[in-house]
Amino acid sequence: MKLFSSPNSPFVRKVMACAIARGIERRIEAVSTDPHVSPAALLAANPLSKIPCLITDDGVAVFDSPVICEYLDSLGDALPMFPRPGPGRWKALTLQALADGILDAALIRRGLAGAASAAAVQAVIARQQAVMGRALDVLEREPPHRAIDIGSIAVACALGYLDLRFPTDDWRAGRPVLATWFEAIGEAPALARTAPPGDG
Repeated sequence: MKLFSSPNSPFVRKVMACAIARGIERRIEAVSTDPHVSPAALLAANPLSKIPCLITDDGVAVFDSPVICEYLDSLGDALPMFPRPGPGRWKALTLQALADGILDAALIRRGLAGAASAAAVQAVIARQQAVMGRALDVLEREPPHRAIDIGSIAVACALGYLDLRFPTDDWRAGRPVLATWFEAIGEAPALARTAPPGDG
């Protein structure tokens, strides 16, 4: 397996700590990567240009850290890091989400703190717009199925948020397959009943 990584990434650290806990760290080759320059090899695996990104022995790209950690938990013979369904599992997953939220906020803060000028802030915004565009292009090529699962719900909620907060971006332009998918799945009760009111 290969792992696009950086020694200072807290998310890479989490993944490698899980690999060590599973006793499988020697099966992972670290590939030093600067996601801020969006190298072609990383973009080919992860359009979000984020690390960590794991390439499995079968050549499948897995990202980001919560998914990688759960994947690693399926390998080896050590005791599982992800408890079985029940109170212990929900507690562990909630703690992971809380910690990841802290790290997301810290990374945004660090990125903007280094942006000493308006031009630097615009560069940060442009990078994020490029991330969104690449992810949308992947979804156009490989749209989610129409069954309601966590993947289709998450994508529909993301697209709905783009409509709400960035209506002038017109993500549908050049993406007719994704636009058609979004319109159809938006009729599912789970999504129709949770559509944002658009007033806040």
